[in-house]
Amino acid sequence: MTVATAQPPASPATEPKRPAPGKEARARKAVVTTALLAPAGLTVVGLVLVPLLLVVRNSFASADSYGGIQGGFTLANYQDLLDPIYLKVFGYSLGMAALNTMVCLVLGYVVSYYLASRPPQRQMLLLLLIILPFWTDFLVRTFAWINLLSPGGPVNSLTDAIGFTSGPTQWIPSQGASFIGLVYAFLPTAIFPIYASLRGVDNSLGEAARDLGCGWWRVHSRVLLPIARPGMLAAALLTFIPTLGVFVIPVLLGGGRDQLVGNLIVTLYTEFRNQPMGAAASVILLVLMVASMAVFGLAARRLRRKAA
Repeated sequence: MTVATAQPPASPATEPKRPAPGKEARARKAVVTTALLAPAGLTVVGLVLVPLLLVVRNSFASADSYGGIQGGFTLANYQDLLDPIYLKVFGYSLGMAALNTMVCLVLGYVVSYYLASRPPQRQMLLLLLIILPFWTDFLVRTFAWINLLSPGGPVNSLTDAIGFTSGPTQWIPSQGASFIGLVYAFLPTAIFPIYASLRGVDNSLGEAARDLGCGWWRVHSRVLLPIARPGMLAAALLTFIPTLGVFVIPVLLGGGRDQLVGNLIVTLYTEFRNQPMGAAASVILLVLMVASMAVFGLAARRLRRKAA
């Protein structure tokens, strides 16, 4: 008869260490996440970061006899852009972008308020009418304004009918036509964020304010505008920054006489054939855009703090 003897437990030092189940799951999840994000990350690096670094590098290079990149390191490109001629372009671009943003915000708020106060089914129809022009090419819509503003065109006929003009009037090319094109191009971009902020507002809120003695101005300034501020801030960001780099509208509707920064960059690259200086102007435009985003970000943070 054999007697079973109890085996002593294995020493912890001799047992193989296994990773905790939580660590295995986290490691597997990290591998899967990296694999899924790798294509998008490589695309961003190859199509955004690398060209951006090349432009920044070229902005400090010197130009050869044909305007190409010669190499070296110099600040002459940025010093040349301090010329009053180029500073006037940057100042004009900032002023035009600010004016376009203010007009789009005012018109966008009016249109958004009208949309939000309509029945839901009619809201969808009106939004479709606003989106409909985006189904055509941007150049086609710009050339349509050339036909509208041409001498003897529909706008000229309307101004003749109301007695504002007499006979064919040359509306284009002009600075006013260029500004109309900018407003037309970016007004839908301003409407959608403001409409998203006002969409959930109950119409009875304004009626209650009017019952308490608020006039039309106070209903909007004290009740509705604070609700729409986040959307208006987003609309200002989506309008101001792209306006700085617009190229087609000032050329087709303005005749290229009053240039924006986008026109200046194209002129430096194509007509002047000075790639380093064009790269420097591109970097300055990028800095202006980043600074604008920082200002809008600080404003958004202040709004969140006040709301809290």
